[in-house]
Amino acid sequence: MNTNDVHIELPTSKSLSNRWLVLNYLLGNAFMLRHLSSSDDTELLSTLLSQLRNGRTSQFYCHNAGTVARFMLAILAITPGSWILYGDKRLNDRPMAPLIDALRGMGCSILCTEREGFLPVSISGLPPTRKMAELDPSASSQFVSAMLLIGTQLPNGITLTLTDRASSRPYIEMTCAVLGEAGFETTVSPNRRVYRVGERRHAAQHKKPVINIERDWTSASYIYAAAALLPGIRLRMPGLTLSNTKQGDSVVAQIFEELGVATQELRAPYRTNTRSIAIHGGGTHKNTFEYNFIDCPDLLPAVLVTCAALGIKAKLKGVKNLRLKESDRLEALRLELTKMGGRMTISDTSVTLYPTELHPIEPVCTHNDHRIAMAFAVLSLRYPDLNILNPETVSKSFPGFWEQLKLIRKAATPAPPTQE
Repeated sequence: MNTNDVHIELPTSKSLSNRWLVLNYLLGNAFMLRHLSSSDDTELLSTLLSQLRNGRTSQFYCHNAGTVARFMLAILAITPGSWILYGDKRLNDRPMAPLIDALRGMGCSILCTEREGFLPVSISGLPPTRKMAELDPSASSQFVSAMLLIGTQLPNGITLTLTDRASSRPYIEMTCAVLGEAGFETTVSPNRRVYRVGERRHAAQHKKPVINIERDWTSASYIYAAAALLPGIRLRMPGLTLSNTKQGDSVVAQIFEELGVATQELRAPYRTNTRSIAIHGGGTHKNTFEYNFIDCPDLLPAVLVTCAALGIKAKLKGVKNLRLKESDRLEALRLELTKMGGRMTISDTSVTLYPTELHPIEPVCTHNDHRIAMAFAVLSLRYPDLNILNPETVSKSFPGFWEQLKLIRKAATPAPPTQE
């Protein structure tokens, strides 16, 4: 073990936490969930499910949490009662039509009260009359996950046919893995267009199964970015594993290998289930970088900002859905990099970044987006005077981010000379 490693405490996965929370609710608290994410999104979902369970309200406000809204929409649609679901202005502008249409196709009653295909919605919850549905997943994989999760409540399960290629497909695979671990039979066609959730094969008879939530690979992208900017410093992320993960964003290790960051998976002696990831930047990298982010769009902000800081020309594809996140992430990245002297162009299918020298002088606007905030915050390791506006927005996914960045900065700062 390298005693000079900087140990970074990552949050646990909010994506896994949210799926297990929903499944636990639908199955009547069948599991003991350990290490749930403390992110704003997960705590919001937990609160809304508790309110629904206890009949405290008929109106559910989802702030700007897309996953929460989409999962709650599906749950409320099959829950007897009259419900209102809504969000803040940004969430009410994010697409919901594919999920609404799929639920309506199963016999659910959903009324869009302002604009068709968007929140807010008025829902008359009732059990679906059909077990088959079609859905366009091109705008969000969350539509698919929401339908598969509520399929556990239908007498004969659900058969879901996708009419287009899904974005962020590994998140659908994550949902299927969670359902499989919970005992449900899940199948997918060879072309990944037809998903089926069947009966539950087994359930615990006496003792609740314990579910331990993994550390979050998406949050690790900012630690990788730090390693790329600080060659020679070794960062360790306990509780993270490459060899046994349900998270598709673990591909970040492969992506940053091209940006000069080496990854090593470590196992604690005599403890086979205790693993960690150690990374370090070697100071060498390619001068050009290309990657398709269609399956891992949340990794793009950290990668793009890293390329800009290293002077790497980058062409990043599969970017369309980044316009539909908590902010228009493509435009947010362009605006903030331009203020620093960076240059990038955006097309319908890709982003091109050109090598320039950055001069971060003006404060960075986070656009109320946690991933924009964290991606640019890493630049403060090179530019200590960089100011990030609304830094609290990181709590949406990584509440302890600033403390971990402080540890990295301290390790990168040379100790003052000792005086004799």
